[in-house]
Amino acid sequence: MPLFDIFPTLPWTTAEIFFNTLACLGVIMLVYSIFLEAETKQDAVMFLGATLLGIYASWIGNTIFLVAMAGVSVASLVEFIEIFTARRNANENVYHK
Repeated sequence: MPLFDIFPTLPWTTAEIFFNTLACLGVIMLVYSIFLEAETKQDAVMFLGATLLGIYASWIGNTIFLVAMAGVSVASLVEFIEIFTARRNANENVYHK
């Protein structure tokens, strides 16, 4: 069957379908976050996308990928919190004390 030539590991289990779907959503959200104009939305979407990819990395057992996604998640969450708590203006790179 031609489909088995493209995806030689078919049929996938329910867990494989779930985690692969999670990874696809994470990639879409990360790419989409780059194009968002509002920085608060950008940080929130980036956090969610990186978190989904971090869950996928944990499931496949890739430590380097997991650490990278954890870094992106933490960085975007910190920036979102700073903007949300008005410590930093979303339109400027100026911090307010």
